[in-house]
Amino acid sequence: MARISFSQFRFVIVSVVLSSFLAGCTSSASNRYWGRTVAPSDNVLRYISGSEPESLDPAFGTGQPEARVYMALYEGLLEYHPKTMEPIPAIAESYEISSDGTEYIFHLRKNAKFSNGDPITAKDFVYTFRRALSPELASRNANLGYYIKYSEAYNSGNMFVQDQNGQFLLKKDFAKETETKASDTPEENSDGKAESAPANFGAPTELQKFLNSPERLTIKASEKERAKDFEADPKLKAAVEGKQLVPVTKENLGVEAVDDYTLRLKLYQPAPYFIQLIPHQLFRVVHQPTIEKFGKDWMRAGNIVTSGAFKLSVHKPYDVLTVVKDPNYWDAANVKLDAIEFYPLEESTTMMNLYKSGRADAVYNHTVPPAWLDEIKQFKDEYMDFPEVANEYYSLSVKKPPMDNLKVRQALSLAINREALAQFRKTPKPLSNFTPDGIFPKYDEVRKKVFGDKLKAQNISVEDWSKQRLFDAEKARKLMTEAGFPVIKAGNGWSCPTFPVDKVTLNYNTQESNKAVAEFNQAQWKQNLGITVQLKNMEWKTFLPFRSSVQYKGIARNAWVGDYMDPFTFLNLFYSPQNDGATGFWDPKYDALLDAANKELDPNKRLEMLAAAEYEILDQQLIIPLLTNATNWMKKPYVKGMYPNPGTLHAWKFVYLEPDQNRWDANAENIMKDGDPLIDEQINRLKATQKPLNTVAE
Repeated sequence: MARISFSQFRFVIVSVVLSSFLAGCTSSASNRYWGRTVAPSDNVLRYISGSEPESLDPAFGTGQPEARVYMALYEGLLEYHPKTMEPIPAIAESYEISSDGTEYIFHLRKNAKFSNGDPITAKDFVYTFRRALSPELASRNANLGYYIKYSEAYNSGNMFVQDQNGQFLLKKDFAKETETKASDTPEENSDGKAESAPANFGAPTELQKFLNSPERLTIKASEKERAKDFEADPKLKAAVEGKQLVPVTKENLGVEAVDDYTLRLKLYQPAPYFIQLIPHQLFRVVHQPTIEKFGKDWMRAGNIVTSGAFKLSVHKPYDVLTVVKDPNYWDAANVKLDAIEFYPLEESTTMMNLYKSGRADAVYNHTVPPAWLDEIKQFKDEYMDFPEVANEYYSLSVKKPPMDNLKVRQALSLAINREALAQFRKTPKPLSNFTPDGIFPKYDEVRKKVFGDKLKAQNISVEDWSKQRLFDAEKARKLMTEAGFPVIKAGNGWSCPTFPVDKVTLNYNTQESNKAVAEFNQAQWKQNLGITVQLKNMEWKTFLPFRSSVQYKGIARNAWVGDYMDPFTFLNLFYSPQNDGATGFWDPKYDALLDAANKELDPNKRLEMLAAAEYEILDQQLIIPLLTNATNWMKKPYVKGMYPNPGTLHAWKFVYLEPDQNRWDANAENIMKDGDPLIDEQINRLKATQKPLNTVAE
């Protein structure tokens, strides 16, 4: 396929693509494929990736458009399996977990290099973890690492308290009086010393001894915030008075290079999901000398040094981002593509026409417009419709009026007919909970029981409660009236004249599907409550920090694709004061419940605790659940190794272009079941290095 400037192609798209659409241009395989289907001759994958990335810094960006690019440019200790998203060896060829589930040792391969040829060592990962959790970077993903010891305190800029004898106050002595994490302090022996990690689990070091000692108390650095804590806890105030405050530093984090090729992580407590989190972009290794040399310009083409299978070649914002195979990558011999061209696009019709004309080989998630689905679903070799570990919802600014009124939040939620919304969108299913239905079957079963127990006092069944939450216009009007904003009959409709519509806006990031959903819900509120909520769209890069810092008034579009296959990936969004729930909510009791769940070794009991935490989110109506999404995207049948996994996160090193039409993917329903000898052999070779786990925590 001859290359063409993407901006040039946009210029001619109306004439060229429209004509191909009308003509029904297909490959030589008659009408089996949708549009022009010819494998590229230049071994370059052309992929429409979504919005222009907010940043090329893997520790900073939080969206899927960024994640897709990070998967090419950076690699971590572990990588996502291309089908299942389970963690598989990457720069770490193996790992071990201590029997108490709180220490992880990663054994790095000795031939890993950055794109400039520098070796990748455990010290680079120490730098990467410390930087990702630093208060200066202010990553919105930082809370993902909060089970690493002292990470939350460091990220929050907190302080240790040291007395005149050089001794530090301990958290256990104030655990009931202060708002701390609910993890247990280390068990103590009869001599008062803390238990260390299991014998022979890594070479003992001074940092390890410190991390295994009783946890120190930390307090806020801000005098104003400390004053509030002291007012609520006179004992704490008296204990701190006259003592020295010592900043929690990066050196205190539970991250250690035991040697050049051994990395150790220390957690507060067991976290059953944690190993699944390691492939996340937050922990993908970055090059310290480049960042320190170029500062904020380190991500520019010509400056950037990366660690993944590909390196940056061209970045023309809003036009194209090109990555090329990195010859310094440790597994370069098994990287099959020469390059990937990422095209940032948000307009569904344009990207689908690009795909049909053969100018794009694959498109990102949720791109097929509902009006096109009946036609597109006929092309079974190309259309990807699979379960997704994702939800779509609206965040509510619960600290600002009128959203600080629970009944207002409940009314706005109940006034949306989710069944009708799902039919309008065609592929998703209505969602009444927060964690998506049908993705974690065992959790769904446990959640139903937990919710049922909590609802007994209200004399309502889980089924009726869930059905009611999907839509109940009459109750919505009643709640809005009880909130102080009477909903009255007005002709054939309703009116709510006192509702402060000037204080409520529905904010969403620019994308055709987001606009369609926003307009649908705007009409629902008008029809069922008599209020007109204004809509406001924003560019993705601007919208993300605007939403995360709760600058918006009223309502903000939100969605989450799980970073790993565990319900905690959703519930964690409201964990810690620095959470990314984008509502203004934080409750230490909620944190305590999640902490208790993650140190519970009985899987059923853990799920019960997680379900109890989810009930709190729903009971307080922090969000308006909307839909459980399905994947809904397309790829050409000659694109191999690109699977519709639950997170739509593609490990690009496994993707290749197959010129032999006899080996093209046939019937996407089988794509997750059928093996690919090339990819299976590669994955099996990687997994063969993993040592048997020394752990009882599953």
